Amino acid sequence: MEKVTSDYVSLDDCEKRIRAIDDTMDILNGKWKISILSRLLYKPLRYSELLKAVSGISGKMLSRELQELEMNGLINRIVASTKPLSVSYEVTAYGLSLKVVADSIADWGLKHRAQIIKSGKFVLENEVKDQY
Repeated sequence: MEKVTSDYVSLDDCEKRIRAIDDTMDILNGKWKISILSRLLYKPLRYSELLKAVSGISGKMLSRELQELEMNGLINRIVASTKPLSVSYEVTAYGLSLKVVADSIADWGLKHRAQIIKSGKFVLENEVKDQY
């Protein structure tokens, strides 16, 4: 097993970084926010498209999560004055700063899935072996 080392000079520096992680997790908490943001990082989507794309989320929960993401300045809600009204969502410039976080999570998830599949000990939900 690899030895883990820290680049942080002091306990105070470490504590500041942990508080920053806690703050970030407070904003991105829950099962759905990262999943919603990861889709919006690629392209703006209408509400109905997000509802289909985020597997298992209810309409009520999607509305709540979108409101919180908008309140935190991570996404914009765009209402087109068409008949019927069309509502879409896009990532703000500030929200785009989370792309590196989403990419890191995706990279780790791909490595983890490959490791679990390789071990033969576990089968992940929705496993699609030919993608790896």
